[in-house]
Amino acid sequence: MRRRSPLKWTRAFEEDGLSTLDKPDTTAEAANAPATDAEIASLVRAEHSDPFRVLGPHIVARGGKRSVAIRTMQPHAASVTVLWGRERQAHVATRAHPDGLYEAIIPAGAKTRALTDAGPTSYLLRITYPDGNAREIHDAYAFPPLLTDFDLHLFSEGTHYENYEKLGAHVREVAGVRGVHFGVWAPNAKRVSVVGNFNDWDGRVNPMRNRGASGIWEIFIPELGDGELYKFEIRSRFNEILTLKADPYGFAAEIRPKSSSVVAAIDGHAWQDSEWVEARAGFDWQHAAISIYEVHFASWRRKENGNWLSYGEMTDALIPYVKQMGYTHIELLPMMEHPLDLSWGYQTIGYFAATSRYGTPKEFMEFVDRCHQEGIGVLLDWTPGHFPRDAHGLSLFDGTHLYEHEDPRRGSHPDWGTLIFNYGRNEVQNFLLSNALFWLEKYHIDGLRVDAVASMLYLDYSRQPGEWLPNQFGGRENLEAIAFLKRMNEVVHAQHPGVLTIAEESTAWPAVTRPTYAGGLGFDLKWNMGWMNDTLRYFALDPIHRKFHHGELTFSMLYAFNENFVLPLSHDEVVHGKRALLAKMPGDDKQKFANLRLLFGYFYAHPGKKLLFMGGEIAQWNEWWQDGSLDWNLLQYRPHQGVQRLVNDLNQLYAREAALHEVEFEWQGFEWLEAHDADASVLAFVRRARKAEDFLIVVCNFTPVAREDYRVAVPEECFYREALNTDSSFYGGDDAGNLGGVRAEPIPWNDRPFSVKLRLPPLSVLFLKPQRA
Repeated sequence: MRRRSPLKWTRAFEEDGLSTLDKPDTTAEAANAPATDAEIASLVRAEHSDPFRVLGPHIVARGGKRSVAIRTMQPHAASVTVLWGRERQAHVATRAHPDGLYEAIIPAGAKTRALTDAGPTSYLLRITYPDGNAREIHDAYAFPPLLTDFDLHLFSEGTHYENYEKLGAHVREVAGVRGVHFGVWAPNAKRVSVVGNFNDWDGRVNPMRNRGASGIWEIFIPELGDGELYKFEIRSRFNEILTLKADPYGFAAEIRPKSSSVVAAIDGHAWQDSEWVEARAGFDWQHAAISIYEVHFASWRRKENGNWLSYGEMTDALIPYVKQMGYTHIELLPMMEHPLDLSWGYQTIGYFAATSRYGTPKEFMEFVDRCHQEGIGVLLDWTPGHFPRDAHGLSLFDGTHLYEHEDPRRGSHPDWGTLIFNYGRNEVQNFLLSNALFWLEKYHIDGLRVDAVASMLYLDYSRQPGEWLPNQFGGRENLEAIAFLKRMNEVVHAQHPGVLTIAEESTAWPAVTRPTYAGGLGFDLKWNMGWMNDTLRYFALDPIHRKFHHGELTFSMLYAFNENFVLPLSHDEVVHGKRALLAKMPGDDKQKFANLRLLFGYFYAHPGKKLLFMGGEIAQWNEWWQDGSLDWNLLQYRPHQGVQRLVNDLNQLYAREAALHEVEFEWQGFEWLEAHDADASVLAFVRRARKAEDFLIVVCNFTPVAREDYRVAVPEECFYREALNTDSSFYGGDDAGNLGGVRAEPIPWNDRPFSVKLRLPPLSVLFLKPQRA
């Protein structure tokens, strides 16, 4: 075969019938120039920024002829042999440097076809170790880059929404060889290596390819597969800082306190929820009952020995319970990998990794799949507002403040000791956007509850004067974070119709749940923190004092329809000394249970979607504790059984009665009947469906005094049946009530021509439904 210059290799390969992947990387003649002593010294010190310039196959001139030099860095080997060509001819490599750089020269010739065979599958490396063991592998430095220029362009401009398919660790087959492709963003690195058991955690063995201005590094390492432990060893261009980092895009990780990433092929689950996903796209959530059961996976229930339940065990235990209780959705505290149990998942390290505490990624997929098959949606808490400082995480990733702001007045969170993302960087936005889409696409999650939105919106959040920097207009608004949240909502809703985005936002920021085209942030729902704080503060009062705080209940209706609200009785309200819901209630035990039943009745009657943290439904006495289990033994006692039955029946009533869920975000669904009787601490109101004639009357008595012959105005003259009474003995009450219902009388009351005379049980809620002849 005739010799060919590097500039004619493409035509030569076409003539030889060889694929593009069988070509050596000869994009520039300089790549085949002899490696200098300085380059070799830099390589063995693990400082070379372009290891492919030295390692792998290179055309060299030896004795006036072009040959192929194959170099490999094997510092732990006793000897290296290159098995060349289809015949696997053995060529013993010489040690070109005492620290482990080996080189073998393959002479040109028709028999060996050296000039055209120097591709990824043309040879193997036989590596023999001092103990006599040997292995044969393909050379990672014979393989071309897999990321395209278009990939790099999209990532740099922040629009590579499936970037998780490119960066991280992916089991792939290249040129018929199975291995793992690694990619990472580290623009300020001098050198990046993949390290793991496969190379004795030695950063000299597998330095990565630098993809130029994009800041991305990549390498395909043959013969690796699922389950391989790895990290990125990064030498910074600044101060020669050497860091060992977990993969920001890794799909799995070791259980704390270990911190390595784990290669995981997460595709392949046979999803059985196609009907659910298709229906979700057209789901009219605004007019549907949404009752959310908030769950901390590790502490809902534990084994007798105190160990966690696995994903599979939770699938078999939690899903039937949630379905039986009548909830429509489960909201999970963050399931991403995190090093600190005490953070409940909110200090995330592995944004793309389902925590390995309970099993594998595919087992978590099965959990979500089974929820959908049982008609239960799955919401996931997500933390794009901050991340922890752990050395193996995102902080100082490439020796610089890459993901976070450099100035602590912008980049440090004063409340949690965490770091704040730099939303002004396209690549950081891309990381977070692709992460949001990842959970929706790969795990079929039905919605994201975005944590700590208020801390993202304000530059002076929890900061004193002088501790924060204003934006370019001198204001306190974090303009980059606002732009990111808007864009996130736009992209999520465009790519996954029917998926919900929910903001935990505790301030009066306007239009959180209005579309971005109307000036809003674009969320679907917002937690009503004002309602929660006012309501729990009111319920903690001794009933004798409640008449002086009547406005804390009625105030919520002044803003109830400014946003699309969720009413949250969440985990944050039953921890850190705040006491469990039952323990917050005043009075003796009987009154505490009655107050809790009253709270739940009022909760389901008030406009807004519902969220209750686990344990509230069984009237847990103790504060939530993340290292234990709910006190399920309480269900042997009738008062706790009664509260659980009440929550179940309230969920059923909420779902069954359109008046309670169809119009939750507009005034048309609510009407006061009695708002001013502070002395009696009584509220009465109408809840209406979209059909005005479909309504319920709700009457709440917030004192332990039974109100006999209490008159309430009603919309029309008919019989009103008690649809639910929280004082029923079935729920642990005294069965005080109205013997099934009352008939309206033509007695005007509160500017209405009709009214009813009721017996209001103490500390109770009555739901009355009109029964027309």
